[in-house]
Amino acid sequence: MTRVFILEDEAPAAKRLSKLIAQAEADCEIVGMADSVKATVKWLSANPAPDLAFFDIQVADGLSFEVFDWVEMPCPVIFCTAYDEYAIKAFKVNSIDYLLKPADLDEVKAAIAKYKALKGTQGPITETIQSLSKSHKERFLIKIGEHIKTVATEDILYFYSVDKATFAHTISGQNYLLDPSLEKVEKMVDPKLFFRINRKYLISIAAINDIVSYSNSRLRILLKDSKEMDAVVARERVAEFKGWLDR
Repeated sequence: MTRVFILEDEAPAAKRLSKLIAQAEADCEIVGMADSVKATVKWLSANPAPDLAFFDIQVADGLSFEVFDWVEMPCPVIFCTAYDEYAIKAFKVNSIDYLLKPADLDEVKAAIAKYKALKGTQGPITETIQSLSKSHKERFLIKIGEHIKTVATEDILYFYSVDKATFAHTISGQNYLLDPSLEKVEKMVDPKLFFRINRKYLISIAAINDIVSYSNSRLRILLKDSKEMDAVVARERVAEFKGWLDR
């Protein structure tokens, strides 16, 4: 059974899409629906991951791409929208197809068939799609009181965790609270540019001021604009870290 989630802010369109999905593939089950970015993030955070999602792009509280700023999308997405100007952006995320409204039964069938074809490839489907797109997160959404801003990933020196909260430290010296966990952030950024040195720190190559030999064959990293003493490369990660540096 393929578990499907739908993001669509127009009730008639959501009903029509649900019907088309059921007609296109008998083993598809609609396990969740939402009409906004906020509701989608809440649902994905509280429920088992669906196998496939259908997203409208322009919804009540913004663009559905914003979902990717708040959660690590656990499944591939088929975008279904009335606008074609977002196609390139769609394929930079977990997208496997882009349908223009009103999509017909044959188009929905073809999109689901594409999903099933990718699912049959070696390895998890999300890894397959990500390897094809080779895209990494370009910016993070930041909430400051009632305001929202974005911070470019290239402007972040390192990410760190404190009491289960995740922060980004920027080249301008600012610390911003992020919604995703450090584990999720690690999967979002380019591994060529960021390295998880221990449970607390995910650092960029640009963040390193100095590297000093430390006890028990470990390495201590002196980070730019930081007086923290626990930026130590875990012993089991030292060899991999040196390989990352010597790329």
